[in-house]
Amino acid sequence: MRTTYMPGQWIVFRYDLASVAVSPSLPLTDRHRELLNAVGARGPKDRQPFLLSPAGLPDRRINAFFESRRVRRRSPLTWDKYAQSLRLWLNFLNATHGRWDNATDEDAEFFKEWRLTEELNPRRVKPPTFRANVTSLRVFYRWAAAEHGVPDPVASFDDFDLQPRGARDRDIKWLDPAGYARWRDVGLRGKDLDGRTSRGWKGRNEQRDAAFADGLYSTGLRLTEWGSVLLPELPTDEGVRGFSTCQLASASAKGQWGRKYWIARLPLLRVLDYVEGARARAVRNAQVAGRYENQPSARRVVRVESGRLRLTGADGRESVVAMDDLKPRERRRLFRSTPQGLEPLALWLNEDGLPRHPHAWHHTFAQANTRIRGMNLPGLFCTPHMLRHSCALRWYAVGRLVYSQQFAHLDQEEAKDFREQFGGTWQLVATILGHASPETTKKFYLEPFVSLDVEFLLQQIHGIALDGFLATFLAGHPLVINDPLAGRR
Repeated sequence: MRTTYMPGQWIVFRYDLASVAVSPSLPLTDRHRELLNAVGARGPKDRQPFLLSPAGLPDRRINAFFESRRVRRRSPLTWDKYAQSLRLWLNFLNATHGRWDNATDEDAEFFKEWRLTEELNPRRVKPPTFRANVTSLRVFYRWAAAEHGVPDPVASFDDFDLQPRGARDRDIKWLDPAGYARWRDVGLRGKDLDGRTSRGWKGRNEQRDAAFADGLYSTGLRLTEWGSVLLPELPTDEGVRGFSTCQLASASAKGQWGRKYWIARLPLLRVLDYVEGARARAVRNAQVAGRYENQPSARRVVRVESGRLRLTGADGRESVVAMDDLKPRERRRLFRSTPQGLEPLALWLNEDGLPRHPHAWHHTFAQANTRIRGMNLPGLFCTPHMLRHSCALRWYAVGRLVYSQQFAHLDQEEAKDFREQFGGTWQLVATILGHASPETTKKFYLEPFVSLDVEFLLQQIHGIALDGFLATFLAGHPLVINDPLAGRR
């Protein structure tokens, strides 16, 4: 159980059962080994949260929420969202002398004002963040009302009343190809505005960072999905195909929905160059330093067999597991033997050679945005999820161009029949993004195109390259980020 206790606040702790399972042989642990093993088998799950009050004591009713069947089957990332939102709410009530088990709708309204608009609050948030807090509190209080008869301060509000007026369903921005290239080269690769390496650039991971971002932009995968890929899942370069087809593991995918995804050849080559370059150097340095030999929860890969791994654990026992069933955290524990020593099976590594947690990429993107802010490039920024949206926008343009060129000879009824049988552009983009329904794609991802007369645009762009099309017709759109230097040429 790891965290740092801070008196005066509710604090989130998490069970660290992996460390318990491999705890050293000490008189205390040996005496209670059976109990520790029982906890791991029947008790809390690894990384499951629990909270301690400002007095350093647990509230059994609150922590029972994380033991409930509905919550236990959620992912650790969802647990963290629930726990952090609940912590914020409890600390707010503590500061205002309120109690969670008799909070009122007035408390909820005051919480909204404090989080969003109160000038005395130095950590105000944007509406989408607050809405995520509201969602977590709804889940908690519905459970608490049913289990303990606690009044629900959220239930008396409609969504419109409790959530901030005018909030968009998604806080979405897009990058066009030139805008993305400028952001990557300046923010991640340390280039100046003329494309040369900036004087004083001290970046050490530009090959890795640029390859990761290129992969997100090309595949449209989510951060955790792309950040959890294993080396055996990476395709080789066939040299003749523009795109490679890959398989996303179910346990790594949102909603446990494994699927095919596609990566263009140039981004794939950059990822393969990273594997042979910066990644290989990080592995060699870690092997020399002996970092891989003492990983307490490591599992060694004996053999890769058609999507399955034969593993040995710390006790020497062998097991076989499908890569499709390996969750992101389990993937970061996998190592394989090489002539030079152990090597992680995870594709993306930290500078010290250890597997990189997917959410560490938020820091990388934040550093890039900080650098760009000092480069006189107004409005240019990027987040990992923006690259997923931007990938959707590119594929929508591709789909409309292809459909217009290949099926221009069909009359209206024939075109309708074709779309019913094989799907249209929205179905294409939904497939690439892994959406179950094209309506999700249409509603949240491609607003810049919804208001445009696509047929008119297609008549205008005949013979124009796709990047030129996007730059021309998305220039000036308030939600699309272009290259800030394009107008200076």
